[in-house]
Order: sequence, then C-alpha cells, then structure tokens
Amino acid sequence: MNSRILLSGVSGPIGAALVPSLKGGAWTVVRLVRGEATSEDQISWDPAKPIRPEAVSGFDAVIHLAGESIFGRWTSAKKRKISDSRLLGTQHLARALAEANEKPRAFVCGSAIGYYGDRGDEALSEESAPGKGFLAEVCQEWEKATTPAVQADIRTVHLRTGIVLSPKGGALGAMLLPFKLGLGGRTGIGRQWMSWIDVRDMIGGIHHILKNELIQGPVNMVAPKPVRNAEFAATLASVLSRPAIFPMPAFAVKTLFGEMGEELLLSSQKVEPGKLITSGYPFRYTELRAALESILKAASGAA
Repeated sequence: MNSRILLSGVSGPIGAALVPSLKGGAWTVVRLVRGEATSEDQISWDPAKPIRPEAVSGFDAVIHLAGESIFGRWTSAKKRKISDSRLLGTQHLARALAEANEKPRAFVCGSAIGYYGDRGDEALSEESAPGKGFLAEVCQEWEKATTPAVQADIRTVHLRTGIVLSPKGGALGAMLLPFKLGLGGRTGIGRQWMSWIDVRDMIGGIHHILKNELIQGPVNMVAPKPVRNAEFAATLASVLSRPAIFPMPAFAVKTLFGEMGEELLLSSQKVEPGKLITSGYPFRYTELRAALESILKAASGAA
C-alpha cells in the first residue's frame, strides 16, 4: 500500500518538480488547493483561515511549500502578503496536524536562507544565529509557526532553501533573457556569496529527509560549493557563450528594486549544507557549471 502525502504550494518550481517525483515513488499525493477541490486528490483550504483537523488526518507526511512570491517591489501590501501567506498558513496547518487523530510522521515546511540575513564572508551552518532584515524576520516567525506540530511530537523540518536553479522559472528564469542577449554581468561589486541548489538536488534532498527519521529542525537546502556573484555571472555567461560585461551597480539595484533588491541581490550568504552532508545525502550537482549546463540543455530540449 502506498504511503499518503499531503502537499501545498504545487504551482512553484519546487512543487511542480516534486509532485511527479513522489507519484513515481511509493506515495499517493493529495494537494492542498485554494478554491473548490475538483478531484479526490485535492483538499480545499484558505491559508488565512483555520483548517479542520479531520481534513488533514491520516497522512504519513505533510510538505508545506505555499507562500506569496518574494519577487516584486516590496510595498507595504506586498510585504504583508509575503508574511501573512507564510505565517498564517503554517500556523493553521500546524495546529490542525497537532489536533488530528492520525498525525503525520513528518511535517516538512518551507523556509529560506534569508533567515541568516546579510552575513558577508561568514560560513553559515544550521546552528548559526538568525540575521536582521525583513526576510530574516519572516523566516524566523515562519519556523516558529510550526510550534504546535513540534509540541505534538511530529518530526518537523524547516527547509532553509537557497537559490533554486530550475529550467522552469525562479531566479534563473529571470536572469536568462538578459544573459542570452549578452547584457548580463555581476550585481553590485559581485563579491556577495550566492548559495544555490539544483532543483533536482532540492527534490532529492526532500526525499532524503522523508526517509531519514533522525533529521529534524532546520536543514540548509544548498549545494556544498557556494560562489560569489561575479563568478555566478561569469559562469552563466560562459555556459551561454555570451560575455558578462554589463554589471548592475548597487545604486541601480536599489533604485529599480528597492528593499527587495538590497536583500535578495546585494546581500551575502555563504551557507553550508551540514545536515544533508552528515546524513549522507549524495549531491548530484556540486559544481555550478555542471548544474547550469544540464539545466539549460534540459530547457532547450523541452523547448
């Protein structure tokens, strides 16, 4: 008999890749969806409202990835959506799981390396202190929102996710057009660290977490070899056979993108995947060039 898994946030690059990988394994996937459920493999929910415990009872694992996109200018309304979509949905789901008659063995919840804030050249592990800034505060509260599940002795994992490299959207998708046109380059001075992970390792890492019952708490979902921004830009340009000679100065980032640009494009996070390594996860892609070459080859094949 297949194990049952409940999944939210299926429309993003991670969720879109995760669903077929789970269905291809020993999992029956049920999705949390906004609006009316239209099939037996869907459960309707509104992240801003409580969810009935009986609706989420009887699952072997729950993976919660839903949340407002962090891309776009951070107006007060946008920041409220980013925060509320994560905190309220997680609080309501964690409470329902804690009160369910049949609790899951694992609750795997989204988070981000934004937890650490802008940390320069500091090597960051899962034990590192939280940072400062809007995203750091959101991530801290996001992880705290799982407390009801933790207190109910449900194994809870926080996926502190880095820059996910995917052929379907995300940060890489936003970079591709200017770089393909030969208009790419470093951002700011280019010395800020970028902690990235190939989407296939992101999915592989989630499967690894589901199978390893000793893994709990925060898990840094990044590849073992972060790179500086200038190296990332040069590598992407090289893989595309384009130059990388059009840097975006820091003042232009701040002017165009405001607070979002400062925290997402100019901040530095040198993050280590300590728990994945010590628990024996076999990374498929540890070198940025190999990951980008494979992703772009897959994207061109799909096109």
